[in-house]
Amino acid sequence: MAGLDEAAAVLLGAQRAVILCHQSPDGDTLGSAAALCRGLRQLGKRAAVRCSDPVGKRFRYLFEELPDDEFEPDRIVAVDIADEKLFGEPLRARYGGKADLCVDHHPSNTGYARVNLVDPKAAATCEIVFALLKKMGARIDRPVALALYTGITTDTGCFRYTNVTPATYRIAADLVETGIDAPGVNRALFDTKSRARLEMERRVLDSIRYDCGGRAAVIAVTKKMVAETGASEDDLDGLASIPREIEGVLVGVMLREKDGGEWKVSLRARAPANASAICAKFGGGGHRGAAGCSLRMPLEEAERRLLAAVREALGTGA
Repeated sequence: MAGLDEAAAVLLGAQRAVILCHQSPDGDTLGSAAALCRGLRQLGKRAAVRCSDPVGKRFRYLFEELPDDEFEPDRIVAVDIADEKLFGEPLRARYGGKADLCVDHHPSNTGYARVNLVDPKAAATCEIVFALLKKMGARIDRPVALALYTGITTDTGCFRYTNVTPATYRIAADLVETGIDAPGVNRALFDTKSRARLEMERRVLDSIRYDCGGRAAVIAVTKKMVAETGASEDDLDGLASIPREIEGVLVGVMLREKDGGEWKVSLRARAPANASAICAKFGGGGHRGAAGCSLRMPLEEAERRLLAAVREALGTGA
């Protein structure tokens, strides 16, 4: 894996960089991309952000006063993307096999780019982008700091998850010192819910099934539930954490119905369970505490297979 110097050299040698986010974008991939885009423009580069899926209302503030630009890039940069298959089909068709640099914090990163700057100890990719921008000589001004803080607070659950390190707090402190409204960001992202989101939570709570003597909990989000509540992608973000919040639950599983009989799995775990190891059995990956995969089969079969892997991880047959 590359270091900061090599990654910075890739970007400093660029004149026109396209920055890729993963499909179903979250705060870390969008915050990383927005911050890097702003930093490159500070340095006189042309830069633009691309994503296979639209940016939801929840994170649109990251791109205020950051107009889009169309050009033929000389550098392709992926942020917070562990595997090219997470580009989403539109980006994968155009940029697959062409990434010059990947900046990421997932232990399951496949090393698909020409240069890979990957730090699994970082709580968020935005932590790495912070260091990279400083190495490049870019200013951490308020818009950049706001983007980086967004990625860090979303990937740490507002600093509640076990992935938080002393470095995370130090970086966050540096970002807050630029004058950003950190409490406002946290309130908007964690303490503000639409009525559709509350209705989704009610239905999800009704769907909970327990296993492994109460140490595992499973929820399902069907297309019918989404349609009936009118929930947006923003409204669905964070639902996967609900099962793990239940007292005694070590592994929380959310299955979300997609097109073509596919179920997108979001798995959250506490020690001794390893979410990434469980999802790896189904071709997925992520972190010890949070990981994902996809299964194309009926819901009952998907639940059966996942729970079998969870039981194995927890050392229980029931």
